[in-house]
Amino acid sequence: MNKKVIIEELGLKDYKETWDYQEELFQSILAIKSENRRENKETETPNYLLFVEHPHVYTLGKSGDMSNMLLNETQLAEKGATFYKINRGGDITYHGPGQVVGYPILDLENFFTDIHKYLRFLEEAIILTLAEYGVKGTRSEGETGVWIDVGTPFARKICAMGVRASRWVTMHGFALNVNSDLGYFDHIIPCGIRGKAVASLNNELGVKSVDEVEVKNKIIKHIEALFGMTILNRN
Repeated sequence: MNKKVIIEELGLKDYKETWDYQEELFQSILAIKSENRRENKETETPNYLLFVEHPHVYTLGKSGDMSNMLLNETQLAEKGATFYKINRGGDITYHGPGQVVGYPILDLENFFTDIHKYLRFLEEAIILTLAEYGVKGTRSEGETGVWIDVGTPFARKICAMGVRASRWVTMHGFALNVNSDLGYFDHIIPCGIRGKAVASLNNELGVKSVDEVEVKNKIIKHIEALFGMTILNRN
C-alpha cells in the first residue's frame, strides 16, 4: 500500500479547469487499478491532495435541486460568477476567494475502504484545525460538513464537503470558509438546507483576515496524522 500523498498548490484556478485536472488524475489511478487486476500485477497507485482557490462559482451535485440556485444566467454574470452541474454528492454550494479548498484524490485501498470513515476523517481534520483558533466546530447529524453552534438557532456551516468515489478512488472534497464574502451564499440555499446560515473563520474570530496558508498547513498536518500519510510536495 502506498501511503505517500503528493500535494499540489494550484493557486487561483478556474473551477472547470480544476475539475478536468481532478478527473485526469482520478482516471489515471483507475487505469492503474484496472491494469493491475487484468494483468495480476501490484503496481502502486499514487495519491494526490490538491489545494486551490476558485473565482466565484456555484456548483450543484448530481442529486441536487436546481431550485436551490436563486440566480438566473444574467444575474450570475452580473455577480461575476459561473455555475456548473457536477458529479459529486451533495446539493449546491459556493466557491470563491477566501476559501481553502482541498481535493483529495486518493486510492482508499492504500488506507482503508470505508467512505463513511473517509468523510468523518476529513471533517475531523477541519474540526481540529478550527480548534487551534479557539473555534468549536462540530458535526450536524445527517448533514455532511462542519458546523458551529449546532442545535441552536444560530447554527451555521463553516465547511462544506462533497465527494465522488469509484472503486475506492476519491475526488472533489472540502471548502473551508476562511476569509469568504458570505454575501455570495445569499444567492443559493446552501447545500439545499433552508434556515441554516454560513460562517467564515475571520468573522468567527472578529478579525479582518486570517492567514490562509497557515490554515492550510494546519489542515494538512491533521489529514496527514489521521490518515497515516506521508506528505510529498510537488511544487
